[in-house]
Amino acid sequence: MEEKFILGLDQAGIEDITRVGGKNASLGEMIRHLSILGIRIPAGFIITVDAYQVFISENQLEDKITALISEIDYHNMESLRRAGLQIRSLIRNSKFPPELSKKIIDAYYRLSAEYGQETTDVAVRSSATAEDMPDASFAGQQETYLNVRGPAAIMDSVRNCFASLFTDRAISYRQNFGYDHFAISISICVQKMVRSDLGSSGVAFSLDTESGFRDVVVINGIFGLGEMIVQGSISPDEFIVFKPALKENFVPIIEKKLGLKDHMMVYGDDPDERVKIIPIDKSAQNKFCLNDEKILQLAKWVVIIEKYYSGLKDHWCPMDIEWAVDGITNQLFIVQARPETIHSRKDHGKLIEYVMQSHLSKPILKGIAVGDQIGTGKVKIMYSLDKRLSEGIEFQAGDVLVTDMTDPDWEPIMKIASAIITNKGGRTCHAAIIAREMGVPAIVGCQNATNILTDGMEITASCGEGDTGLVYSGNLAFDIVETRLDELPEIQTKLMLNVASPSMAFRFSHIPNAGVGLAREEFIINNYIGIHPMALLTHKNLKDEVLSANIKSAIRGFENEEQFFIQKLSFGIAKIAAAFFPNTVIVRFSDFKTNEYRNLMGGEHFEPLEENPMIGWRGASRYYSASYRQAFEMECKAIHQVREKMGLKNVAVMIPFCRTVEELKKVTHIMSQHGLEKGKAGLELYLMAEIPSNIIMAREFAEHITGFSIGSNDLTQLTLGLDRDSALVAHLYDERNEAVKRMLKILIRQAKSAGVKVGICGQGPSDHPDFAQFLVEAGIDSISVTPDSVIKTMKAIHSIEAKLQLA
Repeated sequence: MEEKFILGLDQAGIEDITRVGGKNASLGEMIRHLSILGIRIPAGFIITVDAYQVFISENQLEDKITALISEIDYHNMESLRRAGLQIRSLIRNSKFPPELSKKIIDAYYRLSAEYGQETTDVAVRSSATAEDMPDASFAGQQETYLNVRGPAAIMDSVRNCFASLFTDRAISYRQNFGYDHFAISISICVQKMVRSDLGSSGVAFSLDTESGFRDVVVINGIFGLGEMIVQGSISPDEFIVFKPALKENFVPIIEKKLGLKDHMMVYGDDPDERVKIIPIDKSAQNKFCLNDEKILQLAKWVVIIEKYYSGLKDHWCPMDIEWAVDGITNQLFIVQARPETIHSRKDHGKLIEYVMQSHLSKPILKGIAVGDQIGTGKVKIMYSLDKRLSEGIEFQAGDVLVTDMTDPDWEPIMKIASAIITNKGGRTCHAAIIAREMGVPAIVGCQNATNILTDGMEITASCGEGDTGLVYSGNLAFDIVETRLDELPEIQTKLMLNVASPSMAFRFSHIPNAGVGLAREEFIINNYIGIHPMALLTHKNLKDEVLSANIKSAIRGFENEEQFFIQKLSFGIAKIAAAFFPNTVIVRFSDFKTNEYRNLMGGEHFEPLEENPMIGWRGASRYYSASYRQAFEMECKAIHQVREKMGLKNVAVMIPFCRTVEELKKVTHIMSQHGLEKGKAGLELYLMAEIPSNIIMAREFAEHITGFSIGSNDLTQLTLGLDRDSALVAHLYDERNEAVKRMLKILIRQAKSAGVKVGICGQGPSDHPDFAQFLVEAGIDSISVTPDSVIKTMKAIHSIEAKLQLA
């Protein structure tokens, strides 16, 4: 009889999924096969589906539940709520058969004895037989009870888990996906608690959840028990680890973002309060919840689990994993693992892009983007589902749901929303999980959405512009562009991408490419650092109290100001390099003009006012200057860290606006002092060819570099002697001018003669097919364009190459 109702976790496996449900089968599978690889899973036991079915049968509940479900009007929220409540009350008021009750309590006492306690603390979790299966996520539909202790509390929690099979959202979800309510049963896991209330906990994915990029592990974490992540009540820390370099024993943590962890869930103080939420002191809020050692250990475990399940299923199987660190032993545990259900089902041979049409609107609200879609509609602010009923607020299909945060009960409304916007939450909160599942754009963690937006406002919610979600006033136009990748033509010329934003890199990685021809440091410094590098290093000497206070706030979570700059810059570069690995990613050292540097925080203390910054103190001339050299050295340290510590050796570097060969030598000397030498460990060094002197002295420059990258914008203005920022002479600006084309021909010929590479990174080839034809005919090695121009440029190059072959 016992084998029918109770199983040890270590007795179950994937073959038992119909008896123990998805979560329990997965836990058992890992204990049996992955424990020997060092992966720790807390012990526990399973109450099988048979126990649930006997409970339902003995209490004669099936006919009563079926009758109540048959009367539900799924378009009427009140009808669904009334039936759900009645069903759950029926189950909670039913009794366990005595023999079943005894089996459960005896198993609990055995588990307690295993840990040397009379009554140990456990988590009681449901595991439905259709939950976490490949075609539906069932996110958060059945309940979890934490810090349950003692036989009476165990039995109450088990009964409540049975009842949770019939929550409003679970009933609605099954109806939506066409599941028979009684074809799905529930099993329960009773598992020893990990004391993460004294440590940390969270979730990890073996892919990027927004883009589906396969080569990273994304970790979200908080202090205390992990339920607050799913609830979305706080914003977690985020860490990203690059898998290929992890396998080579590098330290490839390519992102660390500090969350807003102002509260934590811990054990309650009395039996009636199993858990409680307490504030976190300021010093702890400013610390990451995991150190680098634990981040890497967890990432390695995630890779092992993904590899095992992919082998088991005979196809790529990305994983969604819950983890916890015990604050007493400092040991890491895996407490759940299940297949990720969104990107594993996508057609990866098709590229669908949501692109905002040109507009001048500024965002009125920002948050964390979930997915990459765009939605428009009227704002409907809701603080609770009860408000809808009591105040007669009717949520219409196509409205934008704006709220503090959602929970699983909101699912019937979420599925008809055009977009979802919340004050709280992170990428792995309930709102984010359900939005991905249903293909609804969501912007979470906005903090003040319910204050800024008003009922009835027409807005556009864009998740198509990076990992920051942007909300605009009005119904703005956007395009949906669909491309079949297998229908694109093959070309001989290397087509590379210009990538500015690290947050877009994973999405762009799906576009056919030969690497990145231009990654600008300025974008990372401006958007991810925002502070003048010299202000970071010397602000304490400036006696600017406001600046120092702002810097102190900005560098929270980092060792000091210098490490803040180096780490943030290295993270930005590494995300781009990881997205396109092993293809070359050419990173251009910073090329701010003085007026642009002044706009950075603290910049006014260091930047002169120049009459013409475009041809002033910029590019290489800054790097060896006593006024900027320390800042350039930090850039070098960041590049060295990305290549040598993170293992992203595909990063090449490029020097911009270098006027003379002597300048080039001065810059390369400083680089070599920080471990960056052309050829050493495969480092490639490129020079922006954007000044006439670069063309005239091409042979001399070529002796010190790997290749040239043509900067056609500056080269055009300096060849034609015009200011490209001046509207008065804008009509003369044309990269296709014969003088510019002659300069390019000379450079390509000289580069070929010297045996170095030559490419171009500008819009000209994508805007003008005849210019692309000129470059291909001249023998250019590579053309680098913005991602939105790849498809049309690829087609143009293919046409040109076909004509050349026929000629």
